[in-house]
Amino acid sequence: MSQEKAGNVSMENIYRLDGRVPVGKAIPFGLQHVLAMFVSNLAPITIIAGAAQPALSQQEIASLIQNAMFVAGIASMIQLFPIWKVGAKLPIIMGVSFTFVTILSTIAANYGYPTVIGAVLVGGIFEGTLGLLAKYWKKLISPIVSATVVTSIGLSLFTVGARSFGGGYAEDFGSATNLAIASITLLTCIIWSIFVKGYMKQLSVLAGLVVGYILSIFVGKVDYSTLLSKGFVSLPKILPYMPKFNLGAIVSVCIIFLVSATETIGDTTAMVVSGLNRDITEKEISGSLACDGYASSISSLFGCAPVTSFSQNVGLIAMTKVVNRFTIATGAAAMMLAGLLPPVGQFFSSLPQCVLGGCTIMMFGSIVVSGMQMIASCGFSQRNIVIASLSLAIGVGFTASTEAEIWHIFPSIVQIVFGANVVAVVFVVALILSFILPKDMDVKKISVE
Repeated sequence: MSQEKAGNVSMENIYRLDGRVPVGKAIPFGLQHVLAMFVSNLAPITIIAGAAQPALSQQEIASLIQNAMFVAGIASMIQLFPIWKVGAKLPIIMGVSFTFVTILSTIAANYGYPTVIGAVLVGGIFEGTLGLLAKYWKKLISPIVSATVVTSIGLSLFTVGARSFGGGYAEDFGSATNLAIASITLLTCIIWSIFVKGYMKQLSVLAGLVVGYILSIFVGKVDYSTLLSKGFVSLPKILPYMPKFNLGAIVSVCIIFLVSATETIGDTTAMVVSGLNRDITEKEISGSLACDGYASSISSLFGCAPVTSFSQNVGLIAMTKVVNRFTIATGAAAMMLAGLLPPVGQFFSSLPQCVLGGCTIMMFGSIVVSGMQMIASCGFSQRNIVIASLSLAIGVGFTASTEAEIWHIFPSIVQIVFGANVVAVVFVVALILSFILPKDMDVKKISVE
């Protein structure tokens, strides 16, 4: 027996779903998965909270960030080690989803942050229940619908990235300082992606954040006044905001939960195919969706946005082939621990929006590219071209800032759901087209004798 083994504990297990790995050697691999999604997990909370009216204070945002880390750890643990039928029993890292940023920012701005919490609470129960019933409806969402939706998510986030790039909603939006910091942050991400090798390449966003943050300190854009205001250790607060329920907001969020479900199916399938070299099972799809939904409801109780699987981690598994659940669990445990340390939340809440914009604008672009790759993998048949092109054209065109008035003749609930929600429009149009278009629309060549 080699020195790496002690009973069932072996480094060889790192490439197996089950089995134990030496703790000291598992932790770096687990932390790697957390670092690959850490910025992405915190950014949505900052963006949504920043859009809320009345505005949330830096102290409140810091508390929400602390809660987000704790909830992401809990949700990841449930995916790794299921409770009943909730969880996929797969190496899935969960985090606060970018998919909901656009609609939740709109709800927060128009109805206040408590209405966001109410919509997420109901929407999470909706998706979780759908997940348990996945075998009855999964085949209704074709691959081309999922691919088009992923593309639209990236497109819908472009304006969010641009706003952050310029400094968010601060008074000095678009200032030379903000643009310079954001540009240097972005340049750091690009240089890191070019020159760094191996799994470290996945940390380009974190590298950009570090450089941008240090630069922001030197120019006086970072406020540390509240860093230790809540002590070193604190339990995350349950129900920091009492949920308020608005029918239009709930319907809007439930539609985006359907969109999120298509993403989760894609992420989970890709992870199983690339990491475990087999097809995904119906039970795994059902468990992953149920965890997405019910964990999102738990997230709302902590004042946070929905949680879902992260594509960054799917890519990391495809590259490293590290699929061991025990190993990934060390990363989930680290997130839960970070959620118990308020200074960590306070530290990230002091992150300037321009740094966040420099980090995320390339990330949003990569989502579009991923969607395009998914469309290409579906094939460019006449039917797929019509579904993708028409749904994207209507989704983007009908929700643009000036063209959004096209919805004014519809009831208010329709305006709320679709008026500024690219992803919802694209999903509905693509789904309808996939139902009504004939299976074979390609022009047949006529043979000439």
